[in-house]
Amino acid sequence: MSTTKWVLDPTHSELQFKVKHLMISTVTGYFNQFNATVETEDDDFTKSRIDFTAEVASISTNNEQRDAHLKNTDFFDTPNHPQISFHSQELEKTSEDEYKLQGTLTMKGVSKRISLHVEFGGITIDPWGNTRAGFTVTGKINRQDFGVSFGVVTETGSVLLGDEVKIIGSVQLVKQTVKEPALAEVSGD
Repeated sequence: MSTTKWVLDPTHSELQFKVKHLMISTVTGYFNQFNATVETEDDDFTKSRIDFTAEVASISTNNEQRDAHLKNTDFFDTPNHPQISFHSQELEKTSEDEYKLQGTLTMKGVSKRISLHVEFGGITIDPWGNTRAGFTVTGKINRQDFGVSFGVVTETGSVLLGDEVKIIGSVQLVKQTVKEPALAEVSGD
């Protein structure tokens, strides 16, 4: 078996999160800069190693004031914790196109094991001859588990922000081609 490397196509991928605001509506945010690499045995994703990072400074909720607040010490503390990372431990196939992904998420200096649901969209060849694989990744985390605890209760006693954060990722990976090393020519005298 050979190791296959896959890299993220950022123009055809997105990472968003959703959290309740005042427990009556949902605010959606995005990370605009993130990266992922996946190593598989051949094209078998159950035998993979996944490494992911998101740049916290790229957070966007379509509100500059809120985005600036999210980057400060009340939330992500971007100067001291500029990245969120995920490293896989296991990808278990649960049905034809579904997987359970186990790994360690590190955010704001706290590392916790989490479980994510992965839906495999398939593999195809694009018009330029590149092999691509698509996935949808979803899950939930408790923001308090990672030290993101600002705004739990308002002065009136209502909950300002929900603890549960939904994660939704739409990911397209591109298979990297490995060129075989050329055999050195042996000259015979």
